[in-house]
Amino acid sequence: MNRREFLKVGGLAVAVTPNILRAGSRERVRMGFIGVGNRGTQLLHIFMKNPRVEVTALADVYDAYLRRDETAFDPKFFEWGLKGRVPSFHAKDGSLKPQEAVLQERIKAGTCKLYKDYKALLADPNVDAVCIATPDHWHAIMTIDAIRAGKDVYCEKPLTATIAEGRAMVNAQRNSDQVVAVGLNRRGNDAYRELKRTIDAGTYGTFRTGRAARVSNIFPNGLGKCPPSAPPKGFDWDAWLGPRAYRPYKYTTAPYFFRWHVDFSSQVGNWGVHYLDAMRWMMDETAPCAITAVGGKYYTPDSDAEIPDTMFCIYEFASGKAMEFNVFEGGRSNPIKQGELELASGDATVFADQRGWEIKPSARKEFNNPVPKLEPKKYVFKEALLDDGSAESATKNVINDFIDQCFARGEPLCPLEEGHRSTCFAHLANIAYKVGRRLEWDPEAEMFTNCDLANRYLHYDYRKGYKLG
Repeated sequence: MNRREFLKVGGLAVAVTPNILRAGSRERVRMGFIGVGNRGTQLLHIFMKNPRVEVTALADVYDAYLRRDETAFDPKFFEWGLKGRVPSFHAKDGSLKPQEAVLQERIKAGTCKLYKDYKALLADPNVDAVCIATPDHWHAIMTIDAIRAGKDVYCEKPLTATIAEGRAMVNAQRNSDQVVAVGLNRRGNDAYRELKRTIDAGTYGTFRTGRAARVSNIFPNGLGKCPPSAPPKGFDWDAWLGPRAYRPYKYTTAPYFFRWHVDFSSQVGNWGVHYLDAMRWMMDETAPCAITAVGGKYYTPDSDAEIPDTMFCIYEFASGKAMEFNVFEGGRSNPIKQGELELASGDATVFADQRGWEIKPSARKEFNNPVPKLEPKKYVFKEALLDDGSAESATKNVINDFIDQCFARGEPLCPLEEGHRSTCFAHLANIAYKVGRRLEWDPEAEMFTNCDLANRYLHYDYRKGYKLG
């Protein structure tokens, strides 16, 4: 019996039934979902495909998302190019998606409760675990509150808005019995898991460098420029901002474009954390000892976006290894020849993505360096797509594993400490870019050792009424 099942009240031992609903002989985890917009809805639908999941609550600050009413979406979302970036409840033929049909019936029957305030959801005794898919700046507060409410947590990436938040989340979990998983989905991808086994066998040498890039094309207008306005009807803008400083609402900030604003996210965090997590996992690294990042708004100088459209990020490790991640949103070609990341050992090069990978031994070397007799190796993951054609099989694996661990009380595929360490890579690059210098990092103390200014960006002052932990 763990602390969740055993309490001492007035010196008496009291058994507490774990919050797992038993429907007949089949056990289910009663799930609450906090943030049911674009990504939140995608995760909700994947969770609902697991027969051991029962959705009992939703929370969101936008009424149209919460009530599952596409007709109530603000039409300006689509004027700003957000088609495909807001949730879709219907299939192409106009019918409700199967999960939505089930969900909406549950809402009508009152077996799935709707909450504008996530704290009310956490207080619901019919919720065992939560999925948090809000904007990044809310993740830490909500996760810690959920842990203290006795809920297990699946938190979407990027895990945090600051490095201090991640450590506070880890500490909160360590003082509890809750299972917390992070949605870094390559941890559940069969191709990467097989690649990790192949690399660990040592046949192809020690992989000393890795590189990846996020390549897109938002030239020349980026997000565009939008004047401040009233928020959409039914959208609680103040609650959306949460701990962040107040700013007027703009359609180029929410619901989707927050990823291009420094207070709320970044492209190193949004996309880079996936690749950075995969590379450090493959290379057996926990944290860098030095970070350099340069870049700028070279292609979209007049956009409302606050983050650079181009970045070059270098991570150095005490082991003598290095990693590189780039952001290229100006339409340039991908520097990776194939796949989404490249690793090199000197004897061989790996090109990998979620659909498979290829190891290419070195064909020749300069000077008096022997070329080992290594065989090329290729792995194709033929089941990289879900039935609906989306590349979400890895996310499905991470989610299903989380549900398994809610029962087994074991460690998920991407535990909180791992999620925190990988998310730190994004924050470290953003801080190095902000201060404009090479930074040296102590991964144990989680402090910079050569720049006091950089240490000021490890966290920020929350708005009045909000606190971390």
